[in-house]
Amino acid sequence: MLSIISPDQFKQIPWKNGKGVTTELAINDGGTLTNFEWRLSIASVVSDGEFSDFRGYWRNLVLISGEGISLQHTFKGETNTDHLTQLLQLSNFDGGSKTQGKLISGDINDLNIMTKTGKYRAKVSTYTEQKSILIKPCDLCFVYSITDKLTVKSATEKTQKLPAKHLLKISSPRLNAIAISGAMMIVIHLFKN
Repeated sequence: MLSIISPDQFKQIPWKNGKGVTTELAINDGGTLTNFEWRLSIASVVSDGEFSDFRGYWRNLVLISGEGISLQHTFKGETNTDHLTQLLQLSNFDGGSKTQGKLISGDINDLNIMTKTGKYRAKVSTYTEQKSILIKPCDLCFVYSITDKLTVKSATEKTQKLPAKHLLKISSPRLNAIAISGAMMIVIHLFKN
């Protein structure tokens, strides 16, 4: 089944650490801010600071607007840094890491894909240039474009246009492969463990 989730269906949720607000795009049925299996959200980062502790979750963070952010992760005594300076660059890290964000030049927005350890895992792919990709049958997939309207084609449903900043949800493993054409898009596959 294909469904389009529009921005007026997104929810504004306070950050877990209380230092900002997140736009929640989608969450598993019955999921809450403190207990979910998977969650997609957009955060506006307006100042340097520590990220919320999401121990027990894996995070995938994609830069979707702004000049960039450096993320310093400390986990189990080891520290590493990701520099996201280009749109659609991606950082993957354990939600239990002590993560410090330092803005490069002004505010940014990032798309977060979080999955509960042992329940789900995510494969996140980003495409900056015009491209046609084939999404094979999957249990649960999402597609999001930050600037371009995407074309969505399937053998069983009529061709659709996905406006920028809308979320496409694909939720049936029995669908035929779906062709997505466009640029500046993020494709998310969620797999049950």
